[in-house]
Amino acid sequence: MAKEEQAGSATEAVTPRLQAFYQETVRPALAKELSQTNPHAIPRLEKIVVNMGVGVAVTEKKHLEEALATLGQITGQKPIATLSRKAVSGFKLREDMPIGCKVTLRGRRMYEFFDRLVSMALPRVRDFRGLSATAFDGRGNYSLGLSEQMVFPEINPDKLSRPQGMNITLVTSARTDDDARALLRAMGLPMKKTEGEEGGAAA
Repeated sequence: MAKEEQAGSATEAVTPRLQAFYQETVRPALAKELSQTNPHAIPRLEKIVVNMGVGVAVTEKKHLEEALATLGQITGQKPIATLSRKAVSGFKLREDMPIGCKVTLRGRRMYEFFDRLVSMALPRVRDFRGLSATAFDGRGNYSLGLSEQMVFPEINPDKLSRPQGMNITLVTSARTDDDARALLRAMGLPMKKTEGEEGGAAA
């Protein structure tokens, strides 16, 4: 029993690959690129929020249960159900009715999920040609959508009754979208070039 506990603690002590990459490579590079001498002002990834909207749960609760299980598999963390804010009689929707699920990842699990997203899930998206470089909210946070959960290799499509999309929000400490863009690209997020960047490259 003691040996098992020691093995578990040793495993948790190992720094995730992408976290080490940020600390050793990305952080110093950003400090230079952004001419930032204050280490606390260098952009970093703070949390990742993964959300699944399951509208069909209004009539079929099993789809929400499936989404909860799938999201837990993908993120390694138990998700919570999200509730409707208001009633819509036309859709048979009542207030505070479970219609989705979400997970907020921080620390180790955040870096591990981001690593799998970039290195395994996105390359499996059909006809993938890069993510939009402009999907920021003006405060340094980036959102992207996936149309189905099967792009994550840990999911067995034979055990799913239907495709389920998800929205992923990358929350950063960056003060501007440009700084956040520099951070996420350095971390390996495959974003397309903006029009200005393409023009600069052509020139």
